[in-house]
Amino acid sequence: QVQLMESGGGSVQAGGSLTLSCEIIRDTGSSDALAWFRQSPGKEREGVAVVYPGDDSTDYADSVAGRFTIALDRAKNSVSLEMTGMKPEDAARYYCAAGNGGIWYGGTWNDEVGYKYWGQGVQVTVVS
Repeated sequence: QVQLMESGGGSVQAGGSLTLSCEIIRDTGSSDALAWFRQSPGKEREGVAVVYPGDDSTDYADSVAGRFTIALDRAKNSVSLEMTGMKPEDAARYYCAAGNGGIWYGGTWNDEVGYKYWGQGVQVTVVS
């Protein structure tokens, strides 16, 4: 069983930065892929970034590559999402997710079927 608790949401000026954190609570050790997804009103939930604890490799959505950084903090048992150069289109509810990952199921890393555990999400607003 895995529980995920996001924090760090809020309002940020366009061009500014914000860092989200997700605390990972597990019954046992796991090498689950850890990802951030987001969903804005009227749009489907989309994958933002993923990190694989086995080798710390990462992948990003094209829309955030070069601006966002996902990182695993083993000491704090958490995964963060540092967001810089924020744009109005980055405004959304951001979710932390854990699971085998979409690739394990023959899809892409951001296929939601690959993530069994989800947090409640945090809201991010970008002010122009």
